[in-house]
Amino acid sequence: MWNGNFMRLDKYLANARIGTRSEVKKYIWRGQVAVNGEIVKKPEQHICESTDIVEFDGERIEYSQYQYYMLNKPAGVITAVSDASERTVMDLLPENIGKGLSPVGRLDKDAEGLLLITNDGGLAHKLLSPKKRIFKTYYVECAGAVDDADIEMLERGVDIGDDKPTAPARVKLVERTAESCIMEMSISEGRFHQVKRMVEAVGGRVTYLKRISIGALELDGTLAKGDFRKLHDAEIMALKEMK
Repeated sequence: MWNGNFMRLDKYLANARIGTRSEVKKYIWRGQVAVNGEIVKKPEQHICESTDIVEFDGERIEYSQYQYYMLNKPAGVITAVSDASERTVMDLLPENIGKGLSPVGRLDKDAEGLLLITNDGGLAHKLLSPKKRIFKTYYVECAGAVDDADIEMLERGVDIGDDKPTAPARVKLVERTAESCIMEMSISEGRFHQVKRMVEAVGGRVTYLKRISIGALELDGTLAKGDFRKLHDAEIMALKEMK
C-alpha cells in the first residue's frame, strides 16, 4: 500500500541531486536507472525510500532529507540565495545541487572562507543564535598598530555603534609590526560587518578577512576558492552535538 515512505522515481532522483526533474526523466527513459537490479524506464514508478536500492549508471544513490555542503567562498560574490545584479554563492553550485539550499549566515562580499550551505533549518538556527554562543573564527589581516590593550578591549567587547557593545571575542595574535598585525578572532554574534567594525573600534582597519571555522567545523584546506564538497558524517555529527 502506498504511504509516506514511497516516492516517484523521478522525484527521488531529483531530490538526490542527480539532475532536474526533466533531466532525470531523460536518464530513466535512456535506461540509466535501475531499481533493485532491474532497469526501470517509467519516471512515474514509485519506489520505497527505505528498502529499494536505486542505481544511476551503476552507482547506488544515497538520498537523505538534509544536505550539507562546505564552500570555500571567494571574494567578489555575495552571500545570498539569489540577486538581480550580483553573482551569489549559490551560483557557484550546480543547479541540481543548490536547489532548496541556503547559506548559513553571511560573509561580506570581499571576505573569503568557510560557508555552510544546507536545507537543515534547525541546525542553521542553532549556529546563528547568539544565545548558543557558537564561535566563528576569522583570520584577520589589519592595517594599523593594534596593541595588547586593544586586544584586551576586543576580548571584553567593544562599542561599534549598536544599541549595546559586542559580546567578548577570543583573539589570538599571529604576527604584529608597528604598522600592521595578523590575528585570529572568534566571535559568537553575526552583526553587520562585525569583525571590521570591531577592529575599527580599536583604531585598526581590516585589509583581508577569511573565515576558517564555524564551531566544530573547520575549512578544508584542500578546497580551492570557489570549490565545495559535501560534509563528512563526522562533521555533521560534530555540528549537531554542539550545545
